[in-house]
Amino acid sequence: MDKIDRKILSILQKDATMPVAEIGRKVGLSTTPCWRRIQKMEEDGVIRGRVAVLDPAKVNAGVTVFVSVKTNEHNETWMRKFAAAVDEFNEVVEFYRMSGDVDYLLRVVVPDIAAYDAFYKKLISRIALTDVSSSFAMGQIKYTTALPLEFAIVSDDDK
Repeated sequence: MDKIDRKILSILQKDATMPVAEIGRKVGLSTTPCWRRIQKMEEDGVIRGRVAVLDPAKVNAGVTVFVSVKTNEHNETWMRKFAAAVDEFNEVVEFYRMSGDVDYLLRVVVPDIAAYDAFYKKLISRIALTDVSSSFAMGQIKYTTALPLEFAIVSDDDK
């Protein structure tokens, strides 16, 4: 990866619908070399996909709940069973295994508290959990899907 790749990624993170020719102009490349770089980053898994970012309120998913899960089960079998159960819920948009006091953290989006209650009841019916704590987001202060690119390793000849 070099500085041009980082510039391309920065542009794509802001607007993945931008035409390749325009991206190329912005980074100082013609269309074909720019397209090749994008394809290479897709093949290498740097670019995992291109998506539309939706407004949660306009699709009736405006309530965000952070669900902290603790368990007494700390083995591979249980973790896979839990991951499989969580994978079945469209409401779960992020799912992490954590260090510290909480074992797992889920970000759940639903239309309202009643929908969260239904989700919670389905979740606890699928797998035994030691402790579940829910925190409702009162407001979103910052949200981005763009990753910081200053940490990306650049090739030696481009430093």
